[in-house]
Parts: sequence; C-alpha cells; structure tokens
Amino acid sequence: MRLFLALWPDALVRQQLLDAQARWDWPRRAVLVPPGRLHLTLHFLGEVAEAEAAALRERLPALPEPFELQLGAPAVWPPGTAVLEAQALSPGLAALHAALADTLRRVGLGTESRAFRPHVTLARHARGARLPSTLPTWHWPVHGYALVQSAGGVYTPIARYL
Repeated sequence: MRLFLALWPDALVRQQLLDAQARWDWPRRAVLVPPGRLHLTLHFLGEVAEAEAAALRERLPALPEPFELQLGAPAVWPPGTAVLEAQALSPGLAALHAALADTLRRVGLGTESRAFRPHVTLARHARGARLPSTLPTWHWPVHGYALVQSAGGVYTPIARYL
C-alpha cells in the first residue's frame, strides 16, 4: 500500500483552496491538482506492507490539540510545482508533525530527511505561472488528520484521527 499522513480538508477548506487555485494565471501545460487530491502532507510513507499498515493504524495518536493553520504564501518551486505555503510553522502543526514522526519510528517506518515545509500543492508543470498579485490568508481549522492511501491517482483516507 502506498501511504501518507495528511491534513485532509473539509468541504469549506477545500473550496478555499480551489478559490486560491483559481486566482493564479496558469500556463497551458500546467496540471491543476483536482479537488479530491488537495491536502497537506505531514509524512510521506511510500510503500507499506499490509501488516505494517495495520500496526500503524492502531498506534497513530489522536491530534494533540486542535490548531489553526494559516495558508497564503504562493510560490512556484523547482521544477514547476505551484504551492500555497503555510504562513508559519504553528506550534500545533509542529507538535503534530513531531508526534507522528515519533510514532513512525516506533513502528519501524522511517521519516523523510528533508525539512518539513508545510504546503498544499495546487498544480504541477506550472513553471511560468503568474502568482496572484494579492492573496488573502486562508485559515484552516485543524481538528484531525488522516492516513491516506494513494492508488491509481486516487487519494483515499483510510483512517482519520481526531
């Protein structure tokens, strides 16, 4: 199973992300992320055996405490990934990310060596996209996270943690 841990938007936050996506001027080759795939990755796990996935589902912690994430810093990362970055790494998000990393290590799954850069990907192949001149800050009230399976281009939350 190909898995990742993510903040999974509710309908209101998903609409805000779509509104942000609509404010960009996209080049023709840009591939916009469809609504059902918009999320903020906490930890990418990659291929995980079914037994490991079952153990992980049982050991993942509840959300330490609800928090609010502020999104609103548009950027295009090389080689052309358009993102909406978090305004800052809030204490709540940092605590969740760290708690999940601890759990992943305890169940024998590794964590990425890259620094955590919280963002939502809006499009790929977006080199040359013109960023919005003004973009409001969107507030994402976080009350939980999800263990998500990626299969055939479809993202499916298979467990939610509140």
